[in-house]
Amino acid sequence: MRLTRYFLPVLKETPSEAQIVSPRLMLRAGLIKQAAAGIYSWLPLGYRVLRRIEAIVHEEQVRAGHIPMLMPTLQSADLWRESGRYEDYGQEMLRITDRHGRDMLYGPTNEELITDIFRAHVGSYKDLPLTLYHIQWKFRDEIRPRFGVMRGREFLMKDGYNFDIDQDAALHAYNRHLVSYLRTYERMGLQAIPMRADGGPIGGDHTHEFLVLAETGESEVFYDSAITDLRFGDRDVDYASVDQCQAVLEEFPSRYARTDETHDEATFHARVPEERRRHARGIEVGQIFYFGTKYSEPMGAVVVNDQGERVPVHMGSHGIGVSRLLGAIIEASHDDRGIIWPEGVTPFHAGIVNLKQGDAAADTACEKLYAALVAKGLEPLYDDRGERAGAKFATMDLIGLPWRITVGPRGLAKGVVELTSRRTGESEEMSPEAAVDRLAQIYAGV
Repeated sequence: MRLTRYFLPVLKETPSEAQIVSPRLMLRAGLIKQAAAGIYSWLPLGYRVLRRIEAIVHEEQVRAGHIPMLMPTLQSADLWRESGRYEDYGQEMLRITDRHGRDMLYGPTNEELITDIFRAHVGSYKDLPLTLYHIQWKFRDEIRPRFGVMRGREFLMKDGYNFDIDQDAALHAYNRHLVSYLRTYERMGLQAIPMRADGGPIGGDHTHEFLVLAETGESEVFYDSAITDLRFGDRDVDYASVDQCQAVLEEFPSRYARTDETHDEATFHARVPEERRRHARGIEVGQIFYFGTKYSEPMGAVVVNDQGERVPVHMGSHGIGVSRLLGAIIEASHDDRGIIWPEGVTPFHAGIVNLKQGDAAADTACEKLYAALVAKGLEPLYDDRGERAGAKFATMDLIGLPWRITVGPRGLAKGVVELTSRRTGESEEMSPEAAVDRLAQIYAGV
C-alpha cells in the first residue's frame, strides 16, 4: 500500500479524552475514532490489526477442533427468560422492543442462543463432543465506558461453547481451550497468565481469566512470579489427548495466580515463597468457564446416552476479547514514540521510507523493493509522500510497524538500504535483496 493512496488520519496532538496509553496511541495513530461513549469506528489501520488478531484466533480454534459459525447480534428475550438470566443480568444488557412489541436484546453473550441451536439439532451422545464458536460484535451497556477499546460498550469477541456427555469430557474441553488460548496469545506476542477467577453472570465455579500484566489494568492480581517464566512455545500438543492437555493445565495454573475476587491471602502465603510473591494489575483478554448443566437443564438441551437415557449435556463457554486485545497489546508494547506491534499482528509487515521522493534512483529502488516484498507474500506500507525525512520517521514510529527499510541516495550510491527494528532501534545496512530476504525469513516463523 502506498501512503499517498491510503487513509491514515494521524494526529499530532494527544486527544484530551484519552486517559491511558492505548486509546491515546490508537487515536493518534489513526486506528479508531470515537462514535459515541464506548463505541468506536475502526479506521483502516486499526481494522487491519483487528483482522490479523481475528485470523490468529480462528486458526487456533480450528487447530483445536472447534467449528466456526455465526450467530446474530440481536436475540429474543424469551430464550433468556428460559434460562432465568433475563432479569438477573442487570442494566448492562441493552433491551429492545421491536415494532410488534416483542422483547429483544443486543447480545452480551450467547449461551442461550447456542443452547437453542444445539437442542434443535443434536439428540444423541454419538454427536458429541461438539464445540461451536463464532466471532461477533457484542454490546454491554457499561455505566462508565473507559480505557478506549479495553472497556467499551460495543466490542468484538470470540465466544465458543462446548457440549459434552459428562463432566469429565467437559473438563477435557476446558483444558483444550486453555491450551489453545496460551498458543493464541503467544502468537500475538503476549504473555497472558491464566488466573483463577470468579464466574460472574456467566456462572460456574470452574473458571480462569487470562490477564496481561500492565500498570493500567483494571484487575488487581496476585501471583507467583515463577509463572512469568513459563512459555508455551512451539510444542505440539494433541488436542484429543486428555493426558497432554491436562499436563498443560497442571503446568500453568498450578502456580498461584488469582484475581482479587478469588485471592486468598492465607493460601498465597502458604504456597508461594515471599521472594516470589507479586501484587500487580492486569488486563483481562479472555476467560474460560465450565458450568455443567446450568443452561442445558432449564432449556432442555438433552441427549440420549449409551444406556438409552435422556440426560442434559455438560457445557462450558470460552471467550477471547478480540477488539480488547488491540488495547492490551499496545499497553504491553509501546514507547514514548508510539506503538510497537509484534510481528504476528502488525497491520503492515514493513514500512518503506523514501528519503528523497522525486529522485529517480530512490523512486526506482523503492518501487523495486515494494514489488519484491509483495512477491514474497508480504504487505509493505510505502511512504511515498513528499514530506521531510523526520516527519516520515515520526509517522512510522507512531504507527509501530516492526521493521522499516530506509532508502536514500547516499545508501544507494553504496548499493545498500537500511533495515531498522522498531523494537530495538538497531539498524543494519544491506543490499535491497538481502533486506527482502531477511524480512521473508522473519515472517516465515510467525
